[in-house]
Amino acid sequence: MASGMAAGGRSQRGTDEVRAPRALVAAAALVALAGLVLSPGDGRAAIKPHPLFSDHAVLQQGVPAPVWGTTDAAGPVIVSFAGQQVSAEPKDGQWRVELAPLANNAKPAEMTIRQADETLSIKDILVGEIWICGGQSNMEYTVANADGGPEAIAASSNDQIRLMTIPHGGAPRPESDVKARWQRAEPDVVRYFSAVGYFFGRKLQRDRLTPVGLISSNVGGSPIERWIPRAAIDADPELKALEAGDLYNHMIAPLAPGAIRGFLWYQGEANRTRPKQYGKLLPALIHGWREAFAAPEAAFLIVQIPPFLKIVTEPQESKLAELREAQLRVSQSTPHCALVVTTDVGDPNDVHPRQKIPVAERLEVAARAVAYGETIEYSGPIYERLAWSGSQAIVSFTHVGDGLLTKGDALVGFTIAGEDRKFYNAKARIEGATVVVWSEEVPKPVAVRYGWADCPVVNLWNKQDLPASPFRTDDFPLPGP
Repeated sequence: MASGMAAGGRSQRGTDEVRAPRALVAAAALVALAGLVLSPGDGRAAIKPHPLFSDHAVLQQGVPAPVWGTTDAAGPVIVSFAGQQVSAEPKDGQWRVELAPLANNAKPAEMTIRQADETLSIKDILVGEIWICGGQSNMEYTVANADGGPEAIAASSNDQIRLMTIPHGGAPRPESDVKARWQRAEPDVVRYFSAVGYFFGRKLQRDRLTPVGLISSNVGGSPIERWIPRAAIDADPELKALEAGDLYNHMIAPLAPGAIRGFLWYQGEANRTRPKQYGKLLPALIHGWREAFAAPEAAFLIVQIPPFLKIVTEPQESKLAELREAQLRVSQSTPHCALVVTTDVGDPNDVHPRQKIPVAERLEVAARAVAYGETIEYSGPIYERLAWSGSQAIVSFTHVGDGLLTKGDALVGFTIAGEDRKFYNAKARIEGATVVVWSEEVPKPVAVRYGWADCPVVNLWNKQDLPASPFRTDDFPLPGP
């Protein structure tokens, strides 16, 4: 399972102390009287800003932007940035101020944080768009391992993209600090970063002409419940027994309530044996994260898990298909969400497909529509309704875009069933904005499915080059949890 490299760093101080000459002591006193300027990592500083506010940071534009940290001194903390000056009195060693909405700024700027005679200077700050990249190993999967990775790494130096990787770890209660730092996009940093996250940010920066900050917070093999705030789990009696929240406490909670634009979520394989439960867990996660960041309308973009395991040619039940359905339904029922379909980029022999660029670029298209309000088609065809014409099923879709198309000689991946609920492989053809489905084995059909398999072989797209999501028209009871 691919793993990312932590980007955290710690400043260290020597433990040996020496007596300074009198002249140096006197000079130091004069400097202190003039106002001491320190970097945020300087061990002498009483004021300590959160790592989100460090050299090379990106601040979110267009919304109120909290800035916070700690201090072991008394007196107001004053933050100055982009023509604003705001202050707050510390309480129990914690301080927090809020900047009014900031304008996009691609030129490096400086923030100062002052308390009494101490002043910190944070340099090379941009103002643009911040996205959190969460999930398990397919989000953690690095640029170095992805298709197109070597070429991307070689060309990755870009001052307008900043990256932060959150070190792995769990905690029993929400934490407030994290050992991470911002870094400029350059080859030695990008190679270890989330491939989906980086490729998403690269395209967003080009298309929106804005600085982009990406925070990679993900753990291979992690089930979704570990990323959900404990309070959100406890709100549902059916979920309370789950061991939950430890990754949220250590890897998400410390970032809140930082100003962000949205979340990318690529996870589900670790919950594939519990698809029904996933349909409740994913909304709990979305609500919990939005609440933590005080961002009820933050975009939440879901990657539907790709095909893997053995290709089976005959219709059968599938836990993976059920989980994809849960992801689809959550995306449809939750405001400011979108689903990215990956039926064409899976690998039956590997749960970690190497094709991350198509996934990332579909996420970016969805972000432009959902988060930025661009009038573009951002989804492949989504099942809408079913009608009948004799022995033929007429399937209608939303997100048809400029029209439906088949990639290949014939449309494949559809199955059809009669009242006995036994599914057969079906023939299908596109008619306008619909698909007609039939089988000689089923003279009186009642249900249609598409891509209902662990590793579906399917080829329905729209002309915006986006694949259709797997679906079923029935509500037949499904086995298992």
